[in-house]
Amino acid sequence: MVRPGSAKERFLKFIEVPIDANAGYKNDHWTNRDLIPMPAERRTYAIWSYFIYWCISGLCISAYTTGSTLLSYGLTPQQAIGALVVGALCTGFLSISCGWMGERHHIGFTVASRFTWGMRGAYFPIIIRSFTTIFWDGLQAYWGGQATAVVIGAIIPGFAHMKHTLAGGILLLKDFIAMIIYYIFFIAIMRIPPERLQKPFIVSSIMFGGTLLGLLIWAVSNVHGPGPLFKEPGEPANGSIGWAMMFGITAILGSWGGGTLGQSDWTRYANRPYAPTLSQLVAAPLTIIVCAVIGIIVTSCAQQIIGELVWEPFQLLSALQEFYNDSPRARCGVFFAGLGCVCAQLGISIVLNSVSAGMDLAGIMPRYMNIRRGAYLLAFLGLASNPWQYLSNAATFLTVLSGFGIFLAPFTGVMLADYLAVRRCVIKLEDCYVGNSTSIYWYWHGLHWRALVAWAIGVFPTMPGMIMTVRNPAAYNGWVRTFHMTFFVGLFVSFAAFWLICTISKPPGLGIGTNYHDESMFQPAEGSISDKVSTIEKDEGTDVTVSGV
Repeated sequence: MVRPGSAKERFLKFIEVPIDANAGYKNDHWTNRDLIPMPAERRTYAIWSYFIYWCISGLCISAYTTGSTLLSYGLTPQQAIGALVVGALCTGFLSISCGWMGERHHIGFTVASRFTWGMRGAYFPIIIRSFTTIFWDGLQAYWGGQATAVVIGAIIPGFAHMKHTLAGGILLLKDFIAMIIYYIFFIAIMRIPPERLQKPFIVSSIMFGGTLLGLLIWAVSNVHGPGPLFKEPGEPANGSIGWAMMFGITAILGSWGGGTLGQSDWTRYANRPYAPTLSQLVAAPLTIIVCAVIGIIVTSCAQQIIGELVWEPFQLLSALQEFYNDSPRARCGVFFAGLGCVCAQLGISIVLNSVSAGMDLAGIMPRYMNIRRGAYLLAFLGLASNPWQYLSNAATFLTVLSGFGIFLAPFTGVMLADYLAVRRCVIKLEDCYVGNSTSIYWYWHGLHWRALVAWAIGVFPTMPGMIMTVRNPAAYNGWVRTFHMTFFVGLFVSFAAFWLICTISKPPGLGIGTNYHDESMFQPAEGSISDKVSTIEKDEGTDVTVSGV
């Protein structure tokens, strides 16, 4: 117990997150400025804003290197492009579905988890997603550091050829120095509120778009074609083109699965209904396909020119500077192209990691954590995770990290089934901020058992295949094939399971609320736990009369 007026109480009050002047909400266990439905003055994203958003999400190093994953399944570049088209289109449709609650109710994944999982149960998907994001952010920052090293090396050739190592020879000193510099820029950009990031996103898109165009022109003009990879026959995984293409499509969905799950974190900034829809449907698949195809062509041509198969663009730029003997012209090109790679990494880290993870962490401790503080904590934990260590055994680690899709895909299935099929987009928004039994989303002691059961059913089919793959990467049987289709299996099984369970046992509160956010009727302060304290236990199963929004 903290004594009123004590030093500890004053300190806790001092570190509380800022609150708006004349705010209609309070900082408490469920509410802060970044968790309430996005107010109208902060909804600054128009249609063009979401096109730029997808230029960040689609025109990125992860998309550029997607071809390496597809070709590793034994697909030809032509077959890989076919898988790309299907997977990218599915990503667009999935983004629309997952972003609908943000677009209509102006809430993000963190708050949306409450009406699906219960007020206490929502911590489960939030913590799992935050945990995976820490490692992905560490990876992205490490790659961002390598891109930064390329830029510095173009200015100072001696830096580019520095061979000093750290961490038992695993980490190059130049990469560590560049990673710290990268984090300084990252932290500086995170001081910009999400609703004002459009201009930095435009700069990032133009810079990396220029890098892609420059690499493509250089590659095709030197080889006079798409390169030797397009002439090689494919060797599909275990002899089946169909399974290999299915694995490729699933790999694309898995790469953007975490981002689509939290799509409402960004669509809640939409300045009008349907603003994100066209961008998600068109820009999402278009940017992913264009970037990945350019990656395949440039890598193919570069193999013929420099004699190496290099998938990461920043590593290719470093190899080109050495190939051209540090000539001023080559260094100039490498500098600007490397700067585009740095911008791409900064953009993707903010879009897919920092803002979403920051809001997740804000949901765990709203009184003391907001998006900005959560992003700073994420950056620290990403660096503390020592990404260079787990990349030293990249094959096993990336298999395990990708395997987190077996948890994220069922989260997506349960969320979509609840919001779209069971509730028909109707929710009582103020009850998502009430942490006691007066909330219709309190369920059983704050937990929603239906969601947990459906999620477990969605995880089960893919777990054995993941374990087998980790133990023996060459394993191939029915379980492994199911694991390779993690996102499809997990999403559809959990969706069907949740819908069936709710058909048999209807959750409380169905039909109560509205299918859109009405600011004139929503009163977050009255919905705060600090204002609504019940001494009567009314868990699920007790008749409770609750009025609509």
